[in-house]
Amino acid sequence: MPRTKNAPSQRNRGRLRIIGGQWKRHTLYFNGGADLRPTPDAIREKLFNWLAPVIEGACCLDLFCGSGALGFEAASRGAALVILVDNNRQSCEEINKNRVRLGAQKIRVYCEDALEWLASSNQAFDIVFLDPPYNSDLARRSIARLQAHQLAPGTMVYVETERRLKLAYPKNWEELRSGHAGQVSCRLFQITSSDQSDRLI
Repeated sequence: MPRTKNAPSQRNRGRLRIIGGQWKRHTLYFNGGADLRPTPDAIREKLFNWLAPVIEGACCLDLFCGSGALGFEAASRGAALVILVDNNRQSCEEINKNRVRLGAQKIRVYCEDALEWLASSNQAFDIVFLDPPYNSDLARRSIARLQAHQLAPGTMVYVETERRLKLAYPKNWEELRSGHAGQVSCRLFQITSSDQSDRLI
């Protein structure tokens, strides 16, 4: 991951490229600390190949958005609205700079705690991207909070975690796709009904 030399305040600044859509090959810059972990290009490409039939016109939520890579990729490929939420001020400032630079009017950024924001929102979503920090309990807590949000049948939920992590998913989350890259695991679910009892994956 490229880093700017001779600038200590920028030592965690990196860059990545949007893979497809309106802003294909445009660069996104990010700066959120050493623990910021953008979704690998190979997984991003796989995910948006999965979502290709449904991304156009979708309303998307990117929780723990970090670099904003998933949200910008969704907007680039035709999503109607993309909401990015993260509590890291540096990350949000950099995302807003990228948003202005690209003229990404479909993107909205909230610099807030992701779970608190979700608890206070009544927005309906077509696609939710969930990629919380590793080595934390946030994946489990986020799934529980999404259950409480009562996502409508048909909603897609993408979950990215460390590969070794085992999670209980609601029974009404039908797994459509899954994949791995190194130590990263990714799964795409679709909400099928209002039955919310759990199963372990």
